This record gives sequence, C-alpha cells and structure tokens, in this order.
Amino acid sequence: MAEYNLTLPSMGESIAEATIIRWLKKEGDSVKKEDLLVEIATDKVDSEIYSPVNGILKKKLFYPNEVAKVGSSIAILEIEEKNIGTRFYSPFVRTLAHQEGISFYELESIEGTGKKGRVTKKDILKYIQNKKENILHPHNEEIIEMDRIRQITASHMISSKNISAHVTSFVEADVTNIVKWRNKMKDIFQKNTGEKLTLMSVFVKCVVKAIKDLPMINISVHGTNIIKKKNIHIGLATALPNGNLIVPVIKHADSYSLRGLIKIINDLIRRAKSNQLKPEETQGGTYTISNIGSFGNIFGTPIIHQPQVAIMAIGLIQKKLSIIETPKGDFIGIRHKIYLSHSYDHRVINGELGGEFAKKVALYLEEFNCYTKII
Repeated sequence: MAEYNLTLPSMGESIAEATIIRWLKKEGDSVKKEDLLVEIATDKVDSEIYSPVNGILKKKLFYPNEVAKVGSSIAILEIEEKNIGTRFYSPFVRTLAHQEGISFYELESIEGTGKKGRVTKKDILKYIQNKKENILHPHNEEIIEMDRIRQITASHMISSKNISAHVTSFVEADVTNIVKWRNKMKDIFQKNTGEKLTLMSVFVKCVVKAIKDLPMINISVHGTNIIKKKNIHIGLATALPNGNLIVPVIKHADSYSLRGLIKIINDLIRRAKSNQLKPEETQGGTYTISNIGSFGNIFGTPIIHQPQVAIMAIGLIQKKLSIIETPKGDFIGIRHKIYLSHSYDHRVINGELGGEFAKKVALYLEEFNCYTKII
C-alpha cells in the first residue's frame, strides 16, 4: 500500500484558502474514485471535493471550522501501489504543482512532451496558463472587443457620473389627447408629406416650452461658473442598429413649428441610423431627450450628456384605468399615461427646480390640443 496526499485544489485566482465544513467519510472508511469526501466554504462560494482515487481514508489533516490553504494536504488516503503514477516529476514540476494546488491525480492527467511522456517545465507552465485563462474566459463565453464608438460612449458616461451629482425625479402625464391626435392625423399626414407623424415632435415642443419657462435648466457648468445658454439645442439620444448610441441635435429647436420638428427629427434619426450625420450635427446640445419607451421601458435614470446639466427619458405609453375629474364629478375611464424621468445635476439644480421642470413638461403634454392642424 502507498499514501496519497489529497490537496485543497485551486478555486480561482482570488481564493487562497477555504474552511472545512464537514467530512462525509470517517477515518478508515473505504473510498471510491469520485466519492464525495468533504464540503468546504470560501468567502465567495461553497464547494465539494471528490476523491480522485480508490483507497481508504487514512487520516484527516483538517477538521470542521479549520482553515486550509490552497495547495495544502487536507487528508491522506491509502491506495494500492498500482494506482501510483509511474512518470518521473522533477522537483521544479512537483513544487510548482504544489504551489498552484494541482493534485497528484491532476498532475497525472497533464500530457507530457518530454522523454517517455515526462511533464517538462514548459508543459506545467503551459497547463497553468491555460487553466487561468479558462477561469477568466471559459469556453462557453465569447470575447467581443468594444468598437471605437462604444469606447467613447463608455468613457463619456463614466465621466458624466464622476462630474455631475445625479438626481432623478419622476412624473406621470396623461397623453390621451396626443395619442388621439396622432391616430387621427398620421395617415393623411404621411400621404400628403411622405413623413411619419412622430410623437417625439410633440415631446420636443413641450420640453422647449418648459425650458423657456425655466431657463436655468438650459445651462452648463464651467468650474465655479454657471453658463446660461441663450439658444435651445435639443439632443435626441438615438440607438443605432449595432447597439451603439448617438445624439443628433436639433439646433434652435424653439424656432420650428410642429410640422418643422417632425421633418427635422425624422431626417436626423434616419441619417443617424445610416451613419450619415455630419460631426457638427451631434455637437452643441443644451438639453437631451431619450425615448426609452421605444424599448418597452416605462421609466429610467438617464445619464446626463455633458456638459449639459439635465436629461429627460420618455417612457412607454400605457393604457390605464384612471379617475377623471370633471365639473360634474369624478369618473373612471381608460387613459393613455406616460412616465417622464428627469435626471439633473444637483450641484446647480435643486429638487424644486428639477421636479418643477418635469411637472411643466407633463402639464404641456396634458394640455396639448388634439385638434391641432399640421397639414
């Protein structure tokens, strides 16, 4: 008979030790290969160790609640001589295997390129490197490198969170009049103009009106100075077919009629999705709108597009049972509702102004005249 040292295997680069929870076998018990021997716990995960050989559990070297280092022997098993590997392992290979928590059984499984299948220094180092890479990047995962736009966007988002003290307010708006108006006008409008009648035009119109009421939303920060913008340039966060994000800008958005907004919004979004925007058409925005409702989302916490100080996310329009207040009393009816999510920089916009702005936009949406003519 010969002795086999059962070692605590490596469970990842960041795990150096484990606590013995309980043994499933007693000293003197027969053990078959793949039998569950002991349960262990780390600060990340609980695990189990199975026997790599047939034999007898001769001695436990650690007991419940004791902590063992990765690579250290936790038990001695008695096995038959014929189960011992016949390959020669150099002191370097044995030492490195011990340091990396590679058991004798695992060492036996390594394909050697040396004489008579001997495991060389190169073999053990390659095995360890592959093992680490498989932990970081398992075979069932795919590594996708970020493209340039995604890298720029990621950097911009992180920078924005580091610069601005983000706060988000939420309000609900009744957009029943807007929905009815679009349903009534969309077919004839597209027939006469060739353009789709988008609701985003109405959202932009209402945001512009709210900015005119509360111009301190239309600002940026430079050091300890607040820069108040005279022009209203509205950015439209647009998802591209490849998953990236771009923000085309409606310059002087307050100068457009509703019909004019429909035309320029359709044009900007169409060219954004076909990668035909000019660089200057994505610059200079003073306030941004994101249509998260197009993804089926009802509200969110959008990240401010620097150097702006606020952004609004438009949620999904939903039918809801609502209480309708009238001079003749309250009634229950089906209304089209939407959530507005307004994120703003709390360094320069307090909760009163940030919340009031969101409420203003909601008010203008609810007051929209469903009889508006744009043909």
